[in-house]
Amino acid sequence: MGFYHHYIFPRVLDLAMASPQLRRPRDRALAPAQGRILEIGFGTGRNLTHYPPHVRRIEAIDPDVDLDRLSLPRIAHASIEVDFHHLDAEHLPFEDERFDTVVSTFTLCSIPDVVHALAEVRRVLRPGGQFLFLEHGRAPDQGVARWQDRLNAAWMPLAGGCHLNRPVRELVTGAGLELGPVQQYYLKRTRASSAT
Repeated sequence: MGFYHHYIFPRVLDLAMASPQLRRPRDRALAPAQGRILEIGFGTGRNLTHYPPHVRRIEAIDPDVDLDRLSLPRIAHASIEVDFHHLDAEHLPFEDERFDTVVSTFTLCSIPDVVHALAEVRRVLRPGGQFLFLEHGRAPDQGVARWQDRLNAAWMPLAGGCHLNRPVRELVTGAGLELGPVQQYYLKRTRASSAT
């Protein structure tokens, strides 16, 4: 946690998450959000303008205090009330079956114990609740996946612990979370696999 993580990485992350290519996928992923909503991995708050108009309040968590200088001004100016907590997703302090919707966008790649975090997501979701996610992960193309494996160790320290090659779909289903329709695709001008 040196100079790069404290001062440079938050800006790099925010710039990457502001990509115009992510606008429509974010809108699509968040459109079904309703009821009591928890967002894990709030990051710099880029999702706030993508929630549907009926969403008036969310709870949000992120353990990285270095992102506050970008996320807190967005919270202050948002039309959504945000109850924000510095917490990690592996240890949610909420009671069982509290939320109707749990949201995760570009977060599962960087959670150290993602299996435990997804078990926590399942625990806090009410029966019939929904886990909405937009993530990148291991590519279905084996040639691309091999490059993800080769680059992963060098990539992680530059990208806040992000794993290029996590098998997101398998992790989600392995946690006992139900998958509805999944769209898997490559973003234009990239070969990084994404799913919503």
